Amino acid sequence: MKFKGYRRPDGKVGIRNYVLLLPTSICSNKVAAEIAGKVKGCTTVDNTYGCCQVGSDYDLTFRTMVNLAKHPNVGAVIVVGLGCEGLEPLKVYNELKNIGKPVAKVVIQEEGGTLKTFARGCQIAREYTQLLSQQERVECDISDLILGIECGGSDTTSGLASNPASGAASDLLIAAGGTSILSETTELIGAEHVLARRAINQQVADKLIGIVNACEKRAKDMGQDIRGTQPTPGNIEGGITTIEEKSLGCIHKAGSAPVQGVLEYGEIPQGRGLYVMDTPGQDIVSISGMVAGGAQVVIFTTGRGTPTGNPIAPVIKITGNKRTYEKMKDNIDIEVAEIIEGTKSIKEMGQVIFEEIIKVANGKTTKAEELDHNEFSIYRIGPTF
Repeated sequence: MKFKGYRRPDGKVGIRNYVLLLPTSICSNKVAAEIAGKVKGCTTVDNTYGCCQVGSDYDLTFRTMVNLAKHPNVGAVIVVGLGCEGLEPLKVYNELKNIGKPVAKVVIQEEGGTLKTFARGCQIAREYTQLLSQQERVECDISDLILGIECGGSDTTSGLASNPASGAASDLLIAAGGTSILSETTELIGAEHVLARRAINQQVADKLIGIVNACEKRAKDMGQDIRGTQPTPGNIEGGITTIEEKSLGCIHKAGSAPVQGVLEYGEIPQGRGLYVMDTPGQDIVSISGMVAGGAQVVIFTTGRGTPTGNPIAPVIKITGNKRTYEKMKDNIDIEVAEIIEGTKSIKEMGQVIFEEIIKVANGKTTKAEELDHNEFSIYRIGPTF
């Protein structure tokens, strides 16, 4: 199966063609956002960190930001820095300058303040967007797609309908040679052994069990039992009673494909098929990690409803709750309540989702894109010093 996308110099395929304004710290967020808002065709991410981070926490932020710039939906990059932050603008620029895309940097302290940086950034952004506007979509194979799979605001219909249907869509993509990423380590607790049975080898199975054990240990080290906060109050109101019940519903999003590997947060998969990424259960942080890992498109199931999008990858909203769909039609793209009603099968609705993924890959906008939902947040694994 084919779709039309933007072929990048590294061989990967974008389904969008943005100029990314990449802030290296919270101190350059405002200027990056103002440039992106001024020049059509630009986007930016909200980096609330970038300074006073150390060790693996710093490494995670650096990897995430660099991989976002390498993302196939990004056609050009402008690094926007303050000039004295820990995540040095020059270091980020040097990491990116040879990736085959147009890359520039503007630094507030070097340009002489925010107004001059804004003016210079707008000038470069205009040049880059004009350049990208001349690029045409070319025919690509569906095997070039990486799908991010998320759930949030879950209720009983999530595990019964929207998650299994999304799993069926993921299976179709993987059968065609594509890649899917399942995230939210917190929402594997109690079901990790079920998913681990599908690992391609013992090493992958052990790593999968290991990230779940580490997640529980982090909570216990704080003197907390994670089962006291999961399911969330909204999940409970939606009919989910235990974290195990929530997790057993969550893993249905992964369909039936073998688990090829376990990824760190923001890590790009090196093969094809189904991968699990170690992310928290917070939806925006989780999606941000999968997008940094290269997911060009995300499917997001929700029982209670959520408007969340992403600044780089289109997010397709799916619900199995007819009442939620009727209340939030402006935000939700696909309703699969017919599974609950017994008039359509999981397989049939999985095909509907799969076809929507192809349409979005070809350029159809999602409701989150149309409403400019660009939520983004990076995972933190250490304190600020």
